[in-house]
Amino acid sequence: MKIIFCSVGKPHEDYIKSGVDDFSNRVSKYFSVHWHIIPPAKVGASATEGEIKKLEAKSILQFLQPEDYLILLDETGKQFSSIELSSFIQQRANDSNKKLVFLIGGAFGVDAGIKQRADFCWSLSRLVFPHMLVRLILAEQVYRACSILRNEKYHHK
Repeated sequence: MKIIFCSVGKPHEDYIKSGVDDFSNRVSKYFSVHWHIIPPAKVGASATEGEIKKLEAKSILQFLQPEDYLILLDETGKQFSSIELSSFIQQRANDSNKKLVFLIGGAFGVDAGIKQRADFCWSLSRLVFPHMLVRLILAEQVYRACSILRNEKYHHK
């Protein structure tokens, strides 16, 4: 199974990049990993949030393949413990999903069409975090889940 971390926004800031790279490399011991950064929609100052989300949705949908299992990170989604996340990832692997795509939406969230396309909606927290920080948390939590699956020492109960 391949894990794709997809994020709408700017490339990783330096203060986040080293951590994201570190945890992504750790995940790659278990699954093939790739980051795909979708640039924010280029619009004029008069564009509405809805217009921006529709443009970003078009870019997201162009990237996705029909067989991709899409996990949308959204504050309204289901919350997991780290052990539950590890079971969720294992189940996707057992189901022979070829690609697991974790999507972090843009500054205004995602268009309703993306929410409909999502196979699962996951909330890291009810809190709102900066997108760059979410990238780091996501990579770390997926690594933690993988280490739990292998009964490794990283996760302490």
